[in-house]
Amino acid sequence: ETVDGSRHYVTPEGKLPSITTALSILSRDSIKAWRKRVGEAEANKISTKASRRGTSVHKMCEDYLNNELDLKGFLPNDRETFATLQPVLDERIDNIYAQEVPLWSSYLGVAGRVDCIAEWDGKLSVIDFKTSRKPKKKEYISNYFQQASAYCVMWEERTGIPINRIVILIAVDGEEPQVFEERRDNYITQCVETICR
Repeated sequence: ETVDGSRHYVTPEGKLPSITTALSILSRDSIKAWRKRVGEAEANKISTKASRRGTSVHKMCEDYLNNELDLKGFLPNDRETFATLQPVLDERIDNIYAQEVPLWSSYLGVAGRVDCIAEWDGKLSVIDFKTSRKPKKKEYISNYFQQASAYCVMWEERTGIPINRIVILIAVDGEEPQVFEERRDNYITQCVETICR
């Protein structure tokens, strides 16, 4: 549900804000500055295109891992982007526990839908699929790690199974995908501090 302009999930413990909404404070100022720099019309155009592409590539990853991928209906550029990810998915993901499942945490007071929980190189991990127009520097994606660390906590609360490994897999236009691996324990304190702001 949307509450005061932000997404909330209805859980057995009541309505909880989306982890994405809770962490949006981390990029709010830079997004405002970017929108001012490029202009509202151009910013809306770029944002809409990026959102559509991200949704399409994410859907292809999910369908592929479910052995249900049908490329018809996806745009050629999106197919090309997915094609860069496919070998990584084949080589590194196994034993999928969950995809796109809703989770929540009483401890954190947030909820969300995790992209994928599976073994990455043989270790149980929270795996998040992202798209980008250009390569990302690790120091600029703290919000991705914080979000994934929150999913680790949510998963453990819901299942009793701990996860300490985070994988951020980014499909980059015209480049090889980027893979960032981290540990929940390196980001969960930052995540709690951000949520409490």
